[in-house]
Formats: sequence, C-alpha cells, structure tokens
Amino acid sequence: MGIIEKPDVNETDGLVTALQEDGDAAEQNAMFSGVVGWIEERFTKSNDIRLNDEKRWLQSYRNYRGLYGPEVQFTDHEKSRTFVKITKTKVLAAYAQIVDVLFAGSKFPIGVEAPINSKGIPDAVHFDPAAQKLDIPSPSSPRNEIKDRLGAATGKLERIDDQLQPGPGISPSSFTYEPAKESAREMQQRIHDQLDESEASKHLRNVAFEMALFGTGIIKGPFAFDKEHPAWNKDGEYEPRMETIPRVEHVSIWDLYPDPEARSMNDAEYIIQRHRLNRSQLRNLKNRPYFRGDSIEEAIDIGSNYISKYWEDALEDNEMQQDRTRFEVLEYWGVTDAETAEQADLDLPAELMERDQIQVNAWICNGQILRLVINPFTPERIPFHAVPYEVNPYSFFGVGVAENMEDTQDIMNGFMRMAVDNAALSSNLLIEIDETNLVPGQDLNVYPGKVFRRQAGAPGQAIFGTKFPNVTNECLMMFDKARQLSDESTGMPSFAHGSTGVMGVGRTASGMSMLMGAAAQNIKAVVRNIDDYLLSPLGRALFAFNMQFAFDEELAQANLYVVARGTESLMRNEVRSQRLLQFMNLASNQMTAPFVKFDYILREIAASMDLDEEKILNDPREAAIQAELLGQMQQAAGGGANAQQPADGMDPTGGGGAIVPGLAPEPGAPGFTGEGGGANSPPPPPAPEGTVQ
Repeated sequence: MGIIEKPDVNETDGLVTALQEDGDAAEQNAMFSGVVGWIEERFTKSNDIRLNDEKRWLQSYRNYRGLYGPEVQFTDHEKSRTFVKITKTKVLAAYAQIVDVLFAGSKFPIGVEAPINSKGIPDAVHFDPAAQKLDIPSPSSPRNEIKDRLGAATGKLERIDDQLQPGPGISPSSFTYEPAKESAREMQQRIHDQLDESEASKHLRNVAFEMALFGTGIIKGPFAFDKEHPAWNKDGEYEPRMETIPRVEHVSIWDLYPDPEARSMNDAEYIIQRHRLNRSQLRNLKNRPYFRGDSIEEAIDIGSNYISKYWEDALEDNEMQQDRTRFEVLEYWGVTDAETAEQADLDLPAELMERDQIQVNAWICNGQILRLVINPFTPERIPFHAVPYEVNPYSFFGVGVAENMEDTQDIMNGFMRMAVDNAALSSNLLIEIDETNLVPGQDLNVYPGKVFRRQAGAPGQAIFGTKFPNVTNECLMMFDKARQLSDESTGMPSFAHGSTGVMGVGRTASGMSMLMGAAAQNIKAVVRNIDDYLLSPLGRALFAFNMQFAFDEELAQANLYVVARGTESLMRNEVRSQRLLQFMNLASNQMTAPFVKFDYILREIAASMDLDEEKILNDPREAAIQAELLGQMQQAAGGGANAQQPADGMDPTGGGGAIVPGLAPEPGAPGFTGEGGGANSPPPPPAPEGTVQ
C-alpha cells in the first residue's frame, strides 16, 4: 500500500480550502459567529426531533440489560422483581449470525471487479509458453549450478510481459491473460490492506451489535489519518515512520444527529456528530490537518461546556448528576449557503463560485470555529454510512431485535413475577387460630414441634391451616407461549441459539438442517441491507479516495466497480464446498472439461474453506509458467528427452520415462514367464513323422 499524499491548504486549483487564523483568534471567531450559530441551530433541531427515537433506544437498552424503567410501577404486595433477559439472548444470537456471515471468508466483504467490456484497457492478451525456452537443471546438478540456471530462467520469465499479444490465444500452447481482471485484483488488495490497517473488522462488528440492539449501525469514513509505525534506526533510536492511510471507524448511534427530514443517507443535507473530549483529546486535534490551534486554546480557556443528556445517566447507571470536565465538540458535514461560506472568508475554487450551496466540514466548541474547510472529497460525499437492521421506510433509523420483542418481553416478565410470587405464597399455610379455645397468654408463633394449650372442656378445633392454590404451572405456560411469540416477532427461533427440546421434524439431522435454513432467511434480509446501505457505499468511497489521493492511470482506465460480498458469504459454507468438489469431479470428464472454468472453481473452494485464494492459488499466467517448469523438471528427472518410452507410456519393465508399475505381458507376448509363451515356456511337442522341419 503506497503512502497517500494529502492536499495542501488553500490550493485554489485543488479541492480543499480552509479558514485560516489571522491575528486575534477570539476576534476572528466573533466575526464568524454566524457560522457557529447556524450549526448549533441545526443541532438543536435534530436533537429535538430525535427524542422519540432516543426513548425507543433507551427501552431496548434496558430490556437488554434486564432493567426496569421508571414507568414500571410495582404494587406493595409484589415481592418479586424478576427480569428474564430473553432480549439479551436474541440480540446476541442475531449479532453472532451477522458476524458469522460477514466474516465467513478470510477477507473483508468488499470486492472490486472489472466490467465485461472495459474501455481503455484490453479485455484479453495472450502469450505462448512454448516459446519460452527455459533451461531447467536436473536435481543431480551441483547446488550453485542449479541456483545460477534457475536465476537465468527467472529472468526470462520476467520478460513475458514484452511478448504479450492482443486478443485471446487460439493455439493449443498459448494462454490468455486478462489485464482488466488483474487491475481489479490489484485495487481490491489495496483496499483490503487499508481496511486491515484501520482495523475495519473490529468497527464492523460494533456496527453489527448496534444494528441488532438499536436497529441502526453507523460507520464513518474513509478519511485521511496519520498512522505511526514503530521503527528503530541502527543506533537503537526510536524513529517512527508516519503514513497517511484511509481510516474508517464506528460511530455510536447516540452521537449521530442527522437531518431530521431525511429518511436515508442519500437525501440527508447534513450530519452532525457530537464528541465528548477531554483537554488532552481537544489539544491533540491541533496535530490533524486544517485545525486552528489558537481557536482550540481559546475554547479550552473558556472552560468545559459539556452537559449530560438524560439518556447518558441511564446508560452509565448513574443516579446522581456528576460534574463534567469535558468539552462538547460538534462536527458538521453538509451543505451551507455560498453566502455564508463567503462571510466565513473561505477561498472558493473557481468551479464552486457559481453554486448556491457549498459542501463544508466544520468543528465548533464554546462558540469557537476549530476547523472549517470545503468538503475535500471528490465526488462530494458525507463520510457517514447508516445501515438499518430492519428498514423503516418512513424514518432515518431502523428497527432492531430488542424493539421487535418489547411486548413479549413485558409479558414474559409479568407472568414470571406472578409465578414466583404465587409459588412463594402457595408454599406456606394460611393459619387461622380460635383464641377462645386456647389458654390465654401463649406465644402464637408456629414452628415444628410447637405445643398449644387448650382451654379445659372447650369444644371445637382451635387451629386451622389453609393452603393457597398453586397456579404456577398456568403462569409458566403463558411464559412459554410469550417466548414462542418472541421467536415469531424477531425471526430468531430458539433452536437457532442453542435452545433444547425441539420436537417433530427437528429430531433428525436433515430436519434440523431444514429448520436452520428457514431460520436463516431473516438474517439474509439483514445482510442484504448491510450490502446496500453499508458495504457498497463504503467500498465506492474507498475506491474514490484511492483514485483521488493515490491516482493510478492503469486502474482508472480499467473502469472498475465495487461489489459488496456480504450476501455471497452466506453460501461459503461446508455444503457449498462439498457441491463444488462434486461438480469438479463431474467436470473432469474429457467431454465436459473444455466447458468448465477450473480456476474459478478452485478459488471458490479455497474461499469456502476460509483460505486466502490469492496466496495459495496462481493466476492463469503463473499457472502456465508453473506447469511448464514442472513439466521440464519431471522430464529432466526421468532421463531427459532421450529416454526411450513406449508410445502409450506404459513400460512393463518399469525402466525409462515415468516410474509406473507397468502391465503384465499377456500369454505369448515377449516377457511373459508363464506357460503359453516366453523364454520359460516348455518346448513344443515333437513333429509327427514324415513332417518336413
């Protein structure tokens, strides 16, 4: 992965222009206070509209944690406060299935492919391996001679590119090479390396968890980030190597404030991310591009301004308000009026002068503009991607597992509390005592071996015991029914996360396989949402980022496109691997082999086995070269080109050519040692008399 160059500040011929610090920072920020007020106004509007969504998320979080909210009021007679955390089980099961699907292969589920008819680059070229006259040494050659001759052979192989001819090869020994596909493979490997550098897999898992719990997952990026690689010089001094890489990161749903009128990222005019930073984190922003150091110090001198939201204390399990020493920083990505940008003294490029609206990125804190730049990305985009677990077509935020089973969770809690309270009540006797039949002044406490003294001659029973009816079984039956309804409402059957007691068709292996396949339909819909709302736009953004800041003319000419491969991972399992192997055996027939692309089958088999196909498989050109090398080495090891071999390759004596067991000679054939022919056969009978010998 090459180092990505960042554009300079205020390049009028580039894409980034930033607000500069000139003189007194406080006076300058006061001059541009309209920008701060404009962003704060939109943040307030988004915060107010998001109130109902926050209540939904808070209820989902409480059900996940097993906590009762303030709206649940218990009577004085209710002793049990039991909360059965079935919501947690369902959420974790959905999260595990999503992660298992997305990371079923050995690579991040984003790929790059070449179109069938790419423009600007040949669809296919070919070369003839037979024309490469390689002098492959025999295994008996001295070590240095082998090394020298193999080095010379390698040098010849490196010059194959000079002998490529346009179009597919038609001769039996020629081989076709597709440059567009090779360019796609190169770009895909570059994107995967960048994702690995930014730990994208960890952030994607966090997105999957918030999807299952709250209904929406957010990922941010790519944006330029300076990563420090540890390194030491010859003298043992620490000299780290800095590299600018595209970075992606997970953003909590609680910190995202989208355009309240937007129903998806495609029609959002702006996105605001709320940061909670301490002094050190705020000062570290000065090390990032285009941040205004004097304004940051001015914001710190004003003092902390962070005010906790009502949901923060609930999430942190804090019942008391705490004094905050943090700073609230708002990061704005979206459009602004061209007039507002001009008032902020931004140097607009010529291509943006005629626009009514400008895409900008701004950071504000304590009324100070920490950063204000024109959107640096080409094409312009807001670097946030929101993916719903279950799409709500009339809202920006989706619906999660916890919300889908909110009612059934309440029912299960209610009947479980009733069952516990009834079991406690019915396990004790209700005692009635007639004190007129007892000697006065006695202790009325009841315990084993207790003796009560009766009045002399008093008729009737003095102590009566009444057992309270036990309805625990009826309550547990309703609990089980509610749990079944939770399976229906979430699309996550209990047997999918290890619940026992499956009856009927699930008692056999094939029946259970059918049930698991049906249960996976719901996860398939979720993974398709991940493909459409997250992986596809993220992959396109990464591709555009590389083409903007690390331009490669060959990759640009190939007209490559990005594909999301989350849904493909659903099929990369043991069943698919077995089917591929069966098909490969079927296709090995001489009649069907010319119609089968064996290189594709091998790659799919490697992927289904969680192997890196790029590392263990050769591309078509490398495969042809390897076959030529192996063939010549086998020829050299078997006696060279002068070895005498039968035309059919089967030598009954086992000498020369390939080492094979050979076939036994038939009776009468040369070399047969039994009766009926050969050197050891008995002599023929004497000829009759009179016969001419």
